Amino acid sequence: MTGAGAVDARTVPRQDLVAEATADLAAGCRLALVAGHEDDEGFRVVYTLTAAHPRRIVELVVLVPRDDPWIPTLAGVSYQAGRFEREVRDLYGIRPDGHPLPHRLLRHAHWPRGWYPMRRDADPTPTFEPDVGSFPFLEVEGDGVFEIPVGPVHAGIIEPGHFRLSVVGETILRMKARLWFLHRGVEKLFEGRRPDGGIELAERISGDTAVGHTLAFAMAVEGAAGIDVSEPDRLLRGLLLEMERLYNHVADLGALGNDVGFGIVDANAQRLRETLLRLNKATTGHRLLRGAITIGGTRIHAPPNPDVLRGVAAEVEELVGITLGHSVVRDRFTGTAVLPADQARAIGTLGCVARASGLDADARRDHPFIDLGPAFTVTVEDTGDVLARYLVRAREYAVSTNVILGLLDRIRGERGSGQAVSATTTGAGLGLVEAWRGTLVHRVELGPNGELSRVKVVDPSFFNWPALPIALADTIVPDFPLANKSFNQSYAGNDL
Repeated sequence: MTGAGAVDARTVPRQDLVAEATADLAAGCRLALVAGHEDDEGFRVVYTLTAAHPRRIVELVVLVPRDDPWIPTLAGVSYQAGRFEREVRDLYGIRPDGHPLPHRLLRHAHWPRGWYPMRRDADPTPTFEPDVGSFPFLEVEGDGVFEIPVGPVHAGIIEPGHFRLSVVGETILRMKARLWFLHRGVEKLFEGRRPDGGIELAERISGDTAVGHTLAFAMAVEGAAGIDVSEPDRLLRGLLLEMERLYNHVADLGALGNDVGFGIVDANAQRLRETLLRLNKATTGHRLLRGAITIGGTRIHAPPNPDVLRGVAAEVEELVGITLGHSVVRDRFTGTAVLPADQARAIGTLGCVARASGLDADARRDHPFIDLGPAFTVTVEDTGDVLARYLVRAREYAVSTNVILGLLDRIRGERGSGQAVSATTTGAGLGLVEAWRGTLVHRVELGPNGELSRVKVVDPSFFNWPALPIALADTIVPDFPLANKSFNQSYAGNDL
């Protein structure tokens, strides 16, 4: 019911962690999250691994003494682990022993030294320092090499991110991204709240993924508290998740055309997006689908109009045909910013980015919370370029429309229970959801009175950002915006 299933939890001595994790990875697991914890008696680090064939969840728990806070690094066996370990060190001061790149990840150089914001004794208003240490950019040297800095402040309303491009002529040799300029302290804000009070925070982690994050959070709480959710409510949750996919995918399809100068398709895509946003509001009362999911239930105002869904889908199909029928547009998409399958797999990419590089992974099938019906299929391309990422979105749009229409037949006008169950038990739960960018995970622990004692959030962007520099190698500078948009990662979901 939670999209996660039963969890095989094991407490592992520090000296055995590498061997245990290596064995689980070799058995087909992927590392989904690493979460630091501070308990009364010391620290604790939880490693959550998931697998689809056969379906299973593994948690390795390492106890860390307060007076000797270190863990053995897993960077040698898992690229993703190395980044999670740097995050844990920045937030909790737990050192990854033997890490090959022990630089700060979240905390920029002006953050106070020795200050770890997730610790209980952390000063909420510390004195920040001058930027005393330069970011460790690798300089590319040679005749004709120069650097192009982009950001961190960008046009529009996107959040900050700095990109440094080392180029020869117009060809990108290397791109390095520097993120985490804000660090909003989202996980700290969850602590001490009642679970129902965490809904409004989950909805705002990444504004365009309100359903995905709220659903993962609710399922994690329900798993921790042993709360059952009725099938009609879960069907409505599946419907809302696909509705969120629709308005985001159509926006990306238009924006990709716009980035190669085909602005007319973007204008029409934005018109269609507006139609979908109005449909969202009619369905839930909010254009971004907030307010429908509760702990233990779901409630909508009215089922979405199937005629509107069919009409928009027909226009999207026409728009895709016009876009790909334009020889200049198709040429710009084809072979641009290629992410090879082996690199995508090694980095741990998720969602549209992974499926465009040939990785057949989708939590709607691999860790389902509801049967989406015969209309659901996983769309996979294998060229790993902008065209493949465009095609995955276009085909997923058609699939999601048909899934929603099938769910409407099964729901038969049901608007949901609207119940909000209070969690009163202690426990831990995991929610896995295939949001529109990819698989996101929430892990929740409830305190003795049912309050949120720890919420760990992993947006798919955390996994996908490192893939962008690889795809940009040998891409020309004018295609940087196109490549970046084809990945379309979240700054907010990454910079919690």
